Amino acid sequence: MLFAIVSITMLSCGTSRNLDIERGTGYNFQAGHPEYRTTVFGYMDEEEGTLLEIGAKIVKGSLIYKDEDDTLQARISVEYQVQDLDNNNNVIISEQSTEIIKSTDQDISSTRETLDLNYTHPIDPGRYEVVVNVTDLNTNKNITQSIETAIPETQKGEYSLSNVLLDGKIVGEGGWEPISTYDVKSKVDSLRFVFQVISPQTDKRMEINTRLLRYASDTSYTRPMHYSNYSPSSIEYKGLDYDEETELQSNRRVLTDYASTFIEFKFANQERGNYRFEVRAQRDGDEEELFKARDFGVKSKNYPAVRSARELARPLVYLMGEDDHEELMKISNNDSLKKEVDRFWLKNVGNANEARHVIEMYYERVEEANKQFSNFKEGWKTDLGMIYVLFGRPWYTRSHLKELVWFYSYNHSDPEYSYYFNQPKLKNKFFPFYHYLLRRNNYYYTVQYMQRQLWLTGQILTRQI
Repeated sequence: MLFAIVSITMLSCGTSRNLDIERGTGYNFQAGHPEYRTTVFGYMDEEEGTLLEIGAKIVKGSLIYKDEDDTLQARISVEYQVQDLDNNNNVIISEQSTEIIKSTDQDISSTRETLDLNYTHPIDPGRYEVVVNVTDLNTNKNITQSIETAIPETQKGEYSLSNVLLDGKIVGEGGWEPISTYDVKSKVDSLRFVFQVISPQTDKRMEINTRLLRYASDTSYTRPMHYSNYSPSSIEYKGLDYDEETELQSNRRVLTDYASTFIEFKFANQERGNYRFEVRAQRDGDEEELFKARDFGVKSKNYPAVRSARELARPLVYLMGEDDHEELMKISNNDSLKKEVDRFWLKNVGNANEARHVIEMYYERVEEANKQFSNFKEGWKTDLGMIYVLFGRPWYTRSHLKELVWFYSYNHSDPEYSYYFNQPKLKNKFFPFYHYLLRRNNYYYTVQYMQRQLWLTGQILTRQI
C-alpha cells in the first residue's frame, strides 16, 4: 500500500496557512531552450520506507533535431540534485542521465507530446530543494527549475495531512494523469483531488471538511492600448480577488478508523476561472486544525497551444474592430468559424504564401505569450501579452519596483514606442502572480492602428515596427 505524504510545491513549507497551498509549477519558457515541467512526490512505502520521486515532462517539440541515418534525433542531458535545507543546503543526491529521442515524423518539432522521465530515491523525512537542469546537447542551451518540498515525520499519537494531489482525465485518452502546473486545460473532462490523513495509533474521531471554491477573477480580453486605464475597483485592475469567493461544493466526513486513510474527490472540470480545493482536518478535543489546499486555473482547450477554431479566432481581437470580432465569435459551428478565420487572413494579406507565414508568426507569438505571461488568465490576454503579440520581443527592458518598461526604439524618450507597465499588487505568497497593466494613453490609437496594418498587409514579415 502506498501512503502519499507530499506532492509538488513551489513554496517552502511552514506553519503559515498560505504556505500549505499548492499551485504547481510554471513553464519557465525561453525561446529556443528546452521546455519542461518538474514534479516532486514524496511517499511512504510499508516495505521500503520513505521515497522521493522526481519527474520531468519534457516537450519534444521544444528540442532541436538532427537528421542522422534518415532519422531525426534529439539528445538531452538531465541533471538533478536534492539539497537538504536543514543542513546548510547539503547535497544528498546528485544524478545525471542522457536521453535520445528518435523520430521519422517531420512534425515532431511542433508536437506538444512529452518525454516522461521518473527517478526514485530512498530519503529520510525532512525539507528539501530539488534542482533539475535539462540541456539540449544539440545546442547546449539549458533551463533550470528548482522546487522546495517537505516530507513530515509523524510521531506516535500525532497526525498529519498530506498535500493535495491534482489529477485530470480526458475521455478516450487513457486514465488519470497528474497535473503538475497551476493551469488546467479546459480539454480535461474530469478532475480528481487526492489527499491522505495519516493518523497512527490515535483513539480520537477526526472531522474532515473539504470545499471547492471559485474566486472572482479577470478572464477577459485586455483593452486596446488607447482606451482609458482600469479603475482600481474593477476586477481587471485587481486581477484576482481572494476575498470574493463562491463555494461550489462542500463535504464533511468523520473518520473513526485509527490508521492512515486515502481520500479522493472527483469533479467535472470547471469553466474558465480560478479555483481552490481546500481540506481542513481536526480531531475531537484538539484546538489545532490542519489545512491543505490546491489552487488551479482553468484555461483554453489546448493551452498553451492554440489549435481549435475558437482558439484561433479569439486572439484576432487585436487585429479586428470590436464589433467585427463579436460577430466572428457568434459563429457556433467550428468548421464555419475556421473558414471565416482563414478568409480573414487571406482577404487582408492577399497572397496565400505570405498569409501562411504571417499566420504562423502571429500564433507562434500567441503561444509564447501564454508560456511567458500567463497568470490568472491566458498570457496572450494580458497587457504584456498583447504588446508581445503585436510588437514582438522588446528591444530593451527596464524594471524598478512596481514598474516595468519595454522599449521598441533606440530613443528611450520616444513616448510612442516606450511602454510603461505597473503592478497594482506585487507578487508575493498571498498573491502569487505577476500582474502588469499597461499605462494607456489616447495617442496609442495611431500606434496600434499602424501595427495592425503591418500584420494585415503582410509587411510584418519584413518590418516589425
